[in-house]
Amino acid sequence: MSNNERSPLPIGLAKQRKNDKQRRKPDLRIRRTRSLLSNALIALMQDKSIDKITVQEVLDSATVGRSTFYLHYRDKDDLFLCVLEDGLEMWSTALLRKQEKSYRVAPVAEFFMHVGDAKKLYRALVDSGRIHAFFELAQGYFARGIARRLKDMGLKNLVQSELDARSHAFAGNLLSLLKWWLDRGTRESPKAMDELFHRMAWNGLQSKSKLRWTIPVLG
Repeated sequence: MSNNERSPLPIGLAKQRKNDKQRRKPDLRIRRTRSLLSNALIALMQDKSIDKITVQEVLDSATVGRSTFYLHYRDKDDLFLCVLEDGLEMWSTALLRKQEKSYRVAPVAEFFMHVGDAKKLYRALVDSGRIHAFFELAQGYFARGIARRLKDMGLKNLVQSELDARSHAFAGNLLSLLKWWLDRGTRESPKAMDELFHRMAWNGLQSKSKLRWTIPVLG
Protein backbone atom coordinates (compact mmCIF):
# COMPACT_ATOMS: atom_id res chain seq x y z
CA MET A 1 0.00 0.00 0.00
CA SER A 2 1.46 3.37 -0.93
CA ASN A 3 2.12 6.28 1.42
CA ASN A 4 -0.51 8.25 -0.47
CA GLU A 5 -3.13 5.73 0.52
CA ARG A 6 -2.26 5.64 4.23
CA SER A 7 -0.88 9.11 4.93
CA PRO A 8 -2.22 10.55 8.20
CA LEU A 9 -4.38 13.63 8.37
CA PRO A 10 -2.27 16.80 8.42
CA ILE A 11 -1.41 18.26 11.81
CA GLY A 12 -3.59 21.25 12.65
CA LEU A 13 -6.59 20.06 10.68
CA ALA A 14 -8.70 23.03 11.74
CA LYS A 15 -6.36 25.53 10.08
CA GLN A 16 -7.60 26.64 6.67
CA ARG A 17 -5.24 25.79 3.85
CA LYS A 18 -4.45 28.88 1.81
CA ASN A 19 -1.43 28.16 -0.36
CA ASP A 20 -1.96 24.62 -1.56
CA LYS A 21 -5.69 24.80 -2.09
CA GLN A 22 -7.08 27.62 -4.20
CA ARG A 23 -10.75 28.38 -3.66
CA ARG A 24 -11.54 29.28 -7.25
CA LYS A 25 -15.01 28.37 -8.39
CA PRO A 26 -14.54 25.16 -10.41
CA ASP A 27 -16.26 24.53 -13.70
CA LEU A 28 -19.01 21.95 -14.10
CA ARG A 29 -16.67 19.11 -15.09
CA ILE A 30 -14.41 19.69 -12.10
CA ARG A 31 -17.38 19.91 -9.74
CA ARG A 32 -18.73 16.64 -11.13
CA THR A 33 -15.38 14.86 -10.68
CA ARG A 34 -15.01 16.12 -7.11
CA SER A 35 -18.57 15.14 -6.32
CA LEU A 36 -18.01 11.60 -7.64
CA LEU A 37 -14.87 11.19 -5.52
CA SER A 38 -16.45 12.71 -2.41
CA ASN A 39 -19.54 10.54 -2.67
CA ALA A 40 -17.42 7.45 -3.26
CA LEU A 41 -15.34 8.08 -0.14
CA ILE A 42 -18.42 8.76 2.01
CA ALA A 43 -20.11 5.58 0.74
CA LEU A 44 -17.03 3.47 1.50
CA MET A 45 -16.80 4.96 5.00
CA GLN A 46 -20.25 3.59 5.78
CA ASP A 47 -18.81 0.07 5.80
CA LYS A 48 -15.13 0.31 6.75
CA SER A 49 -12.61 2.49 8.53
CA ILE A 50 -11.14 5.29 6.48
CA ASP A 51 -7.69 4.00 7.42
CA LYS A 52 -8.50 0.75 5.59
CA ILE A 53 -9.85 2.46 2.48
CA THR A 54 -7.37 2.76 -0.36
CA VAL A 55 -7.21 5.37 -3.08
CA GLN A 56 -7.82 2.60 -5.61
CA GLU A 57 -11.08 1.65 -3.92
CA VAL A 58 -12.22 5.26 -4.13
CA LEU A 59 -11.25 5.39 -7.80
CA ASP A 60 -13.07 2.16 -8.60
CA SER A 61 -16.21 3.31 -6.81
CA ALA A 62 -16.17 6.73 -8.48
CA THR A 63 -15.03 5.40 -11.89
CA VAL A 64 -12.36 8.08 -11.98
CA GLY A 65 -8.79 7.59 -13.18
CA ARG A 66 -5.78 7.83 -10.88
CA SER A 67 -4.19 10.69 -12.81
CA THR A 68 -7.44 12.65 -12.58
CA PHE A 69 -7.60 12.05 -8.83
CA TYR A 70 -4.13 13.52 -8.30
CA LEU A 71 -5.02 16.58 -10.33
CA HIS A 72 -7.43 17.50 -7.54
CA TYR A 73 -6.08 15.94 -4.34
CA ARG A 74 -2.71 15.08 -2.83
CA ASP A 75 -3.98 11.86 -1.28
CA LYS A 76 -7.00 10.20 0.32
CA ASP A 77 -6.81 12.36 3.44
CA ASP A 78 -6.75 15.53 1.36
CA LEU A 79 -9.99 14.36 -0.25
CA PHE A 80 -11.43 13.59 3.20
CA LEU A 81 -10.53 17.06 4.47
CA CYS A 82 -12.18 18.66 1.44
CA VAL A 83 -15.34 16.64 2.08
CA LEU A 84 -15.47 17.98 5.64
CA GLU A 85 -14.70 21.55 4.62
CA ASP A 86 -17.28 21.65 1.85
CA GLY A 87 -19.99 20.27 4.12
CA LEU A 88 -19.19 22.62 6.99
CA GLU A 89 -19.03 25.63 4.69
CA MET A 90 -22.50 24.76 3.41
CA TRP A 91 -24.05 24.25 6.84
CA SER A 92 -22.38 27.15 8.62
CA THR A 93 -23.56 29.66 6.01
CA ALA A 94 -26.99 28.15 5.30
CA LEU A 95 -29.04 30.86 7.05
CA LEU A 96 -27.02 33.64 5.45
CA ARG A 97 -27.55 32.20 1.99
CA LYS A 98 -31.29 31.74 2.64
CA GLN A 99 -31.50 35.23 4.17
CA GLU A 100 -33.78 33.71 6.78
CA LYS A 101 -35.73 36.24 8.84
CA SER A 102 -35.69 34.68 12.29
CA TYR A 103 -33.83 34.77 15.57
CA ARG A 104 -31.75 31.70 14.69
CA VAL A 105 -27.99 32.14 14.54
CA ALA A 106 -27.30 28.65 13.13
CA PRO A 107 -29.35 25.99 11.28
CA VAL A 108 -29.34 23.66 14.28
CA ALA A 109 -32.43 21.64 13.34
CA GLU A 110 -31.26 21.01 9.81
CA PHE A 111 -27.66 20.23 10.80
CA PHE A 112 -28.72 17.86 13.60
CA MET A 113 -31.10 16.08 11.25
CA HIS A 114 -28.32 15.65 8.69
CA VAL A 115 -25.85 14.27 11.25
CA GLY A 116 -28.54 12.08 12.82
CA ASP A 117 -29.24 10.51 9.44
CA ALA A 118 -25.53 9.80 8.96
CA LYS A 119 -24.86 7.83 12.14
CA LYS A 120 -22.58 5.37 10.35
CA LEU A 121 -20.39 8.20 9.12
CA TYR A 122 -20.29 9.73 12.59
CA ARG A 123 -19.30 6.36 14.04
CA ALA A 124 -16.61 6.02 11.37
CA LEU A 125 -15.13 9.35 12.51
CA VAL A 126 -15.19 8.18 16.12
CA ASP A 127 -13.66 4.79 15.36
CA SER A 128 -10.88 6.31 13.25
CA GLY A 129 -9.96 8.82 15.96
CA ARG A 130 -10.87 11.76 13.72
CA ILE A 131 -13.97 12.99 15.56
CA HIS A 132 -12.04 15.50 17.66
CA ALA A 133 -10.43 16.92 14.52
CA PHE A 134 -13.88 17.19 12.95
CA PHE A 135 -15.27 19.10 15.95
CA GLU A 136 -12.27 21.43 15.96
CA LEU A 137 -12.74 22.18 12.28
CA ALA A 138 -16.51 22.55 12.70
CA GLN A 139 -16.16 25.03 15.55
CA GLY A 140 -14.11 27.35 13.38
CA TYR A 141 -16.61 27.25 10.52
CA PHE A 142 -19.68 27.72 12.73
CA ALA A 143 -18.01 30.50 14.75
CA ARG A 144 -17.39 32.48 11.58
CA GLY A 145 -20.89 31.80 10.29
CA ILE A 146 -22.52 32.81 13.57
CA ALA A 147 -20.48 36.03 13.77
CA ARG A 148 -21.63 37.02 10.29
CA ARG A 149 -25.20 36.08 11.14
CA LEU A 150 -25.22 38.23 14.29
CA LYS A 151 -23.92 41.20 12.32
CA ASP A 152 -26.58 40.73 9.65
CA MET A 153 -29.24 40.55 12.37
CA GLY A 154 -28.29 44.03 13.58
CA LEU A 155 -26.43 43.15 16.77
CA LYS A 156 -23.93 45.98 16.45
CA ASN A 157 -23.53 47.01 20.08
CA LEU A 158 -20.91 44.35 20.74
CA VAL A 159 -17.26 45.22 20.26
CA GLN A 160 -15.50 42.94 17.77
CA SER A 161 -13.59 41.01 20.41
CA GLU A 162 -16.79 40.20 22.32
CA LEU A 163 -18.61 39.29 19.10
CA ASP A 164 -15.81 36.89 18.19
CA ALA A 165 -15.73 35.41 21.70
CA ARG A 166 -19.50 34.89 21.83
CA SER A 167 -19.58 33.39 18.33
CA HIS A 168 -16.81 30.96 19.24
CA ALA A 169 -18.62 30.02 22.45
CA PHE A 170 -21.93 29.54 20.63
CA ALA A 171 -20.25 27.28 18.08
CA GLY A 172 -18.71 25.24 20.88
CA ASN A 173 -22.06 24.98 22.63
CA LEU A 174 -23.74 23.87 19.42
CA LEU A 175 -21.26 21.05 18.90
CA SER A 176 -21.32 20.03 22.55
CA LEU A 177 -25.10 19.85 22.34
CA LEU A 178 -24.82 17.76 19.16
CA LYS A 179 -22.53 15.26 20.89
CA TRP A 180 -24.87 15.07 23.91
CA TRP A 181 -27.84 14.49 21.61
CA LEU A 182 -26.09 11.73 19.68
CA ASP A 183 -24.78 10.03 22.81
CA ARG A 184 -28.35 9.95 24.18
CA GLY A 185 -29.59 8.23 21.06
CA THR A 186 -31.20 11.29 19.40
CA ARG A 187 -34.26 11.05 21.67
CA GLU A 188 -35.30 14.66 21.16
CA SER A 189 -36.34 15.98 17.77
CA PRO A 190 -33.93 18.20 15.82
CA LYS A 191 -36.51 20.99 16.07
CA ALA A 192 -36.59 20.68 19.87
CA MET A 193 -32.79 20.84 19.97
CA ASP A 194 -32.85 23.94 17.76
CA GLU A 195 -35.23 25.70 20.13
CA LEU A 196 -33.22 24.62 23.19
CA PHE A 197 -29.97 25.90 21.70
CA HIS A 198 -31.45 29.26 20.79
CA ARG A 199 -33.14 29.73 24.15
CA MET A 200 -29.75 29.26 25.79
CA ALA A 201 -28.01 31.51 23.26
CA TRP A 202 -30.47 34.39 23.44
CA ASN A 203 -30.72 34.32 27.23
CA GLY A 204 -27.16 35.64 27.16
CA LEU A 205 -27.69 38.07 24.30
CA GLN A 206 -31.00 39.67 25.26
CA SER A 207 -29.36 41.86 27.86
CA LYS A 208 -26.97 43.11 25.19
CA SER A 209 -29.59 43.92 22.60
CA LYS A 210 -32.99 45.49 22.27
CA LEU A 211 -33.83 42.97 19.56
CA ARG A 212 -36.57 40.44 20.17
CA TRP A 213 -37.12 37.40 17.99
CA THR A 214 -39.91 34.91 17.50
CA ILE A 215 -39.32 31.19 17.05
CA PRO A 216 -39.72 30.29 13.34
CA VAL A 217 -41.76 27.38 12.07
CA LEU A 218 -39.23 24.72 11.08
CA GLY A 219 -41.67 22.34 9.48
